[in-house]
Amino acid sequence: MMDKALNIPPAWERLDFSRLGGILMVLGAPDVGKSTFAQYLYRRICASSAYVAYLDGDPGQSILGPPATLTLALNARGDASFPPQGRIWRSFVGSVSPRGHMLPMLTGAFRLTTAAREDGAQAIIHDTSGFVSPVGGGSNLKLAKIEVLRPTLIFAIQREQELERLLIPLRRSHRVQVIELSSSPAARRRDPATRRGYRTNQFANYFTNSQLLRMNWPRFAIFPGPFFELGHLVALENAAGFTVGLGIVREIDRESKQIEIQTPLTSTNEVDAIRLGNLALDPQTFEGRHLNHGAVPGWT
Repeated sequence: MMDKALNIPPAWERLDFSRLGGILMVLGAPDVGKSTFAQYLYRRICASSAYVAYLDGDPGQSILGPPATLTLALNARGDASFPPQGRIWRSFVGSVSPRGHMLPMLTGAFRLTTAAREDGAQAIIHDTSGFVSPVGGGSNLKLAKIEVLRPTLIFAIQREQELERLLIPLRRSHRVQVIELSSSPAARRRDPATRRGYRTNQFANYFTNSQLLRMNWPRFAIFPGPFFELGHLVALENAAGFTVGLGIVREIDRESKQIEIQTPLTSTNEVDAIRLGNLALDPQTFEGRHLNHGAVPGWT
């Protein structure tokens, strides 16, 4: 994704971003301009802080990495261009929807923000997913994330009243400051087909120049266990639990306990574990489908 000009409403430009630090969380439903605001906030913070991180927290409409992951990227010190050009960490969710995958959403965000803080980030912009509906637990997930991450400031963007279930207790609490904003007039709703097409393109871009690697799976920790299927999307993780690459299972030899995966990685030297998700990808078209491993459907 190339750095580009953002369509910023005047109300956003009047905000005072000076002296902001810590975790700055951006909440909003899909297609209200949430990611546009998060990128604008990131650029503004970079103007006053040398070392800034951006956490892409939407596994379905990811900006910084392949779908089914959370990605945190740090800027090169003093550089405000987007996407950030510094260090990158990823955490595997295993699905393109937070529904049914709230624990990896929560633990992934915690692990990524901890890594950024330990690396010296002065501010972390957290662009959250658009899953905010009380139906299915969206608002509960956001409240749990606020409790765990302890943001210093929340920017809440809503078109109508879709965040009210979440905002009512936050307005009454003194534990975090909330700035409420109207949605961007330039924001446009995207239909499910457009969202699926975006994910397919993101996967296709990620697996460009991929190759086949053969892995003897008893050599690795496997979470939750060796239940491979053809087309299975898996994460290859290092010893710290971060994703170093994704793979698509192309062959399974259960007798020799080996799998062949399609991946951009050139070796398994960094790989400590294989983590299985609830998605399968067509290795030619990169269109996805849910595997019936108890995941809640959310491929929209």
